[in-house]
Amino acid sequence: MGKLRDSVDARALRFAVGFPLMLAAAFVVCSLLIRSDLPEPLAVRWTGSVAVDFAPFGAVVGVGAAMIVLIGWAVLVQAVPLSRPAVMRRIMMGAGLFVSLFITTVLAAVLVGQLGLQDAGQARVDVAVLAMGSGAALGLGFVMGFVFKADERWSTDDDRAIQAALDRERDPDLARDSVSLWVHARSSVFVMLGIATLLPAALLTAAVPWLAGLLAALALLAAACLFARLQVDRRGLRVFAAGIVRVMDVPAGAIEAATPKEVRAADYGGWGYRSQGSSTALLVSSGPAVVVDRLDGRTLTVSAGSATTADNVAQVISRVAARARGAGGATDL
Repeated sequence: MGKLRDSVDARALRFAVGFPLMLAAAFVVCSLLIRSDLPEPLAVRWTGSVAVDFAPFGAVVGVGAAMIVLIGWAVLVQAVPLSRPAVMRRIMMGAGLFVSLFITTVLAAVLVGQLGLQDAGQARVDVAVLAMGSGAALGLGFVMGFVFKADERWSTDDDRAIQAALDRERDPDLARDSVSLWVHARSSVFVMLGIATLLPAALLTAAVPWLAGLLAALALLAAACLFARLQVDRRGLRVFAAGIVRVMDVPAGAIEAATPKEVRAADYGGWGYRSQGSSTALLVSSGPAVVVDRLDGRTLTVSAGSATTADNVAQVISRVAARARGAGGATDL
């Protein structure tokens, strides 16, 4: 029972259960108030403008109330589990409110359209009630989606966040020994890539669709290779091609030195990931980069965006490497 309480939003659950019940009860009460002005049986289905199916008053009201409750529950209960994203819970809460009110509006329009008639064969659905009620239901659904506040609960993410805060409090230099950086090629390179691939692909779409799709896929792959993500912390250096694929992972204790340097991509075999002998490089453009010397004699070269960021990344790498080797805390270049 305790696990169930911890996994659901109690306030949302109470609303999800109670609102359709109260709405159905209100529908039944209002239907009984106008019972004497309604024909027996009631029209429930039309073909064009002619009523073709009929049902007793009790069946119409009973089935209608059951629809309000069951369909309302089915949608509103989706907003109850705490494991679901807050945005999804808000959407489902607003959708549940809208659906419940819309069903009630349709049922009310059916009943109001038959008021004062002796023969249900002449009945019509009251368009005014349907239009105004549907608009109100939609508006209230939107409002509920925005005002509903997902119940915040302590999670493992909060545990990690507070642990990180405590670590920073105990070690003020921790934040200085961590850097995350995205680098990419110049915008003109992406423009040239688009002209060289996407324009021919657009021209080939009508004639050879599969070749056009292949060119577009190659363009996206080439563009992704011109992005890279660098992460440096006290564990070492990690570099991700396209921001996803890890191509370099160097422990801090294996780093001898890091130096900012201006490089030419052509000297390393071009843009992208390159590995030649004891040298490995991931360059998205010519210009500022960081050259990392390993203790085993290998070198790594990574684009670093600008001269300022290259210098900062090199300093952080040198500092964490010195700390890992036990040489002290702050060895700035």
